[in-house]
Amino acid sequence: MTQEIQKIKKGLHIPQLEKDSCGVGLIADLKNRPTHEILDSGLTMLENMEHRGACGCEQNTGDGAGILTQIPHRLFQKVFERAKIVLPPKGKYGVGVFFFPKNVEARAKCDQIITKYCKDLDFKLIHTRQVPVDNKNLGKTALDSEPHIFHLFFKTSGFNNKGLERRFYLLRTLIQKHIYEEFEEMRDDFYIASLSSKTIVYKGLLRAIQLRTYFKDLGQSNFETAIVILHSRFSTNTLPKWKLAQPFRCIAHNGEINTIQGNLNWWDAREKHLELVSKDQPQLTKIFPACDPYNSDSGNFDNVVDFLLRASRSIPHSIMMMIPEAWQNNKHMEDHKKFFYQYHDSVMEPWDGPASICFTDGTLVGATLDRNGLRPSRYIVTEDHRLILGSEAGCIDVDPSIINKKGRLQPGKMLVADLEEQ
Repeated sequence: MTQEIQKIKKGLHIPQLEKDSCGVGLIADLKNRPTHEILDSGLTMLENMEHRGACGCEQNTGDGAGILTQIPHRLFQKVFERAKIVLPPKGKYGVGVFFFPKNVEARAKCDQIITKYCKDLDFKLIHTRQVPVDNKNLGKTALDSEPHIFHLFFKTSGFNNKGLERRFYLLRTLIQKHIYEEFEEMRDDFYIASLSSKTIVYKGLLRAIQLRTYFKDLGQSNFETAIVILHSRFSTNTLPKWKLAQPFRCIAHNGEINTIQGNLNWWDAREKHLELVSKDQPQLTKIFPACDPYNSDSGNFDNVVDFLLRASRSIPHSIMMMIPEAWQNNKHMEDHKKFFYQYHDSVMEPWDGPASICFTDGTLVGATLDRNGLRPSRYIVTEDHRLILGSEAGCIDVDPSIINKKGRLQPGKMLVADLEEQ
């Protein structure tokens, strides 16, 4: 154990062993039609999985809850109209969800570093908005560690959407890395929950039933999305924190990575090699180390998925690399799939453990199970082109007469929907 980790080790708690067992789900409009109804249904699913989450010694302090959605462009149009600022077209700007420390001097240090990297990476900060919240129903533990939550809006020019997402990834990771390295005490106080031109995260140290009322944005009728990924956290061997609530930037995870220490060691070893051979995208190596020993197993899994996504792999490709099927002795598997797994077996070791994972990049949305199928996931597809998947059946009421298809994910299998293909 490194000296840095020992500094924040408290009692018998070991940060590297952060794990959780939770409620997870998704709802998506397969025609990619953003509506408030999809958001409302996602929040209802989350509230119906309240029993899958947990709370501490206070009934009004949860282990964590949150949602990941598409950027609510119409909501932000109204925000910019009130501020008398012109909002760039959809997809031409990015929104960051920043958790800032409440200390004024610490906040000023963060702002200086954000300004520095905006200049370095040719971004312009066009608006800063304090996220409206209602914290009157939160418990003391949640209130004592509650950050100041802000939306920061950025724009740049000269990049297509794919290149823009990669540059937002660099901006986020470099800012966070600099602050954590220079100000060790801010590791729990400063955090960027998301920074993207496609997706946004609303999460916190909340119970599932508190999310809707805590974030006032979620009650606005012009908050529209075609995707909601949701998560209610039941943390095990962990100290719940605002930053460890899920979803993360790409995934929501129910389960645990039992091989996490080996995965982190192997990834660290490979980063040394990547620094030597990364000629195609040398900027990506600036963010190393991609994994964080202070993060949970789910958080580090998300960090690696995020890195692979910015390194030009699709999100299903990345997930299949990290959670492969049981392919070695499967005589019924097609050769092309077996060759895929065989090749990537030499690139990355499996991140093994019971897992049900929902994922999205803002366009592709899906879910997968570990190869032993030790976490349940059931799904339905309706006549009005909705895909609904959850940790259990019945997480939202649906008229049986409009269900076109229903089933459960099989061990090692993946369900993917491309909303642009429709």
